[in-house]
Amino acid sequence: MVTNTPATRPANPRFSSGPCAKPSTWTLESLADAPLGRSHRAAIGKEKLKAAIEGTREVLGIPADYKIGIVPASDTGAMEMAMWSLLGERPAEMVAWESFGSGWVTDVVKQLKIEATAHVADYGEIVDMAALNYDNDVVFTWNGTTSGVRMPNGDAIPADRAGLTICDATSAAFAMDLPWDKLDVTTFSWQKVLGGEAAHGVLILSPRAVERLESYTPAWPLPKIFRLTKGGKLIEGIFTGATINTPSMLCVEDYLVALDWARAQGGLKGLIARAEANTAEVSKFVEARDWIEFLATDPATRSTTSVCLKFTDERIKDGAAFAKAVAKRLENEGVALDIGAYRDAPAGLRIWCGGTIEASDVAALMPWLDWAFNAEIEAQ
Repeated sequence: MVTNTPATRPANPRFSSGPCAKPSTWTLESLADAPLGRSHRAAIGKEKLKAAIEGTREVLGIPADYKIGIVPASDTGAMEMAMWSLLGERPAEMVAWESFGSGWVTDVVKQLKIEATAHVADYGEIVDMAALNYDNDVVFTWNGTTSGVRMPNGDAIPADRAGLTICDATSAAFAMDLPWDKLDVTTFSWQKVLGGEAAHGVLILSPRAVERLESYTPAWPLPKIFRLTKGGKLIEGIFTGATINTPSMLCVEDYLVALDWARAQGGLKGLIARAEANTAEVSKFVEARDWIEFLATDPATRSTTSVCLKFTDERIKDGAAFAKAVAKRLENEGVALDIGAYRDAPAGLRIWCGGTIEASDVAALMPWLDWAFNAEIEAQ
């Protein structure tokens, strides 16, 4: 029998895992101070870009001697730039437990063709980070956006490593506590946890990463858009706001507004708490039902942003079709948009629980999952 239609709807049905929901206080008018039609090289453009860089440092607690740059092509561009510029000096340990990490493995093994060992875990699982050879360069994602599996901490990464750690942190930054002393290269896109506008990536380099850039030249040609050095020295301008190509000042303004919102939530600690509170609402729901489970098998490695769920009821005849039908039914009702599992991931649902989501909206969504599940069971 179909569950009665819930009486309460989420105020904001946007639970997409990227681009992600903007803060509930966001308005288009908040972008009125954007210097549109002005050169990003003008004083006002440089000032805005510098504010974005230093605001990132402040909110995330990035050490003063780490370099922060705004680069093209979102997190993907930042990761490709890092791998093509830094890898090859020594062998690499390529780590993956979801689709984006698997993409980095493919790029290094099939495109750069350097000596590399791939460590791949199934969806829902995680690689044993303590078993890696940190004399080599290690490339990994902190939070598997398409699997809902995250690093529990950085304890497995040795302080005295010889290689570099290159971390894709795009759905972890601003939602999880990243140990900067264990990360030599970190990338993210502000379109994820802060709900910023797309197409810009952030590249963060430790002093060890800068040293590598200035002492090692890759064997392959580098496109202009990837070049971080000139004459064997780091191009400092990239890390003070002189971007490689033209940035959108509207997107930069949107990011500055998001950083102000993050400060008002209590900074990083506040954002982490918001994500944890959102995920707790999903956990309560899942624990009380026997037809749905987290894709992540270990609670210690369960993401608090990209929360991935799978259906386990034996009555389901076609898992993929069933999951799509549930997501479509919720979308048609206007209560949850874009929550189907990623195309390469196991069939199920993926609910974004980052800090821009309100816990009240997650709580309001949960009865609708009951409603949609029972409706599809009956419709089979």
